Amino acid sequence: MVDILLGYHGVLLQGLAATLIVSGSAIAIGLVTGLLLAFGLMSPYRVVRWPCGVYRSFWRGTPILLQLLLVYYLLPELGLEVAPVVAAILALALNTTAFQAEIFRSGLAHIPEGQSEAARMLGMKPWTIRRRILVPQMFRLILPPLTNEVITILKNSSLVSVIAVTELMRVSQQISARTFDPLATYLTAGAVYLAVNLLLAQVSRRLERRWTGAIAE
Repeated sequence: MVDILLGYHGVLLQGLAATLIVSGSAIAIGLVTGLLLAFGLMSPYRVVRWPCGVYRSFWRGTPILLQLLLVYYLLPELGLEVAPVVAAILALALNTTAFQAEIFRSGLAHIPEGQSEAARMLGMKPWTIRRRILVPQMFRLILPPLTNEVITILKNSSLVSVIAVTELMRVSQQISARTFDPLATYLTAGAVYLAVNLLLAQVSRRLERRWTGAIAE
């Protein structure tokens, strides 16, 4: 492992950078689209809830590898020629949107309805209530499951190598082919993934303690 890490650290860092860009971009997009989908799932209108529910069921109920391949091969059929990395980001974003929406919906459901009713009595508009009252509280409630989703997407990004995206897993495969030492190579890649995920978990715990302390004060 040490020989692999020292001998190929530059290539591994490039692969890690690609992994972080792909997964980070997907998560960032999912934060916005997932929140919109969550509100759609909670809409009082069935015409809004039904398509949102269908979307959620498809992207949560099918394998992410299948989703990657569908997006990668469907885009050219629609006349959209994009780089593999763009297709990878889009597929992961569509996937995490469904999972984040369910996390957001659960968080919003735990906020007392009386807060929204009081805000409406004061003349606040629905989107203002969501932006200034509901969403800030929701993020405090959902930080642990949201962190788990970030870690899941980071791990699932290893699958984008099947559509020729040169991220950490793809780089590891290339190193393995050069060194003829797959065990040490993949153990090194696993250690890198683990280090990043432990860092994310630590950041999440610190944010959670900070927000909990702010509420207590």
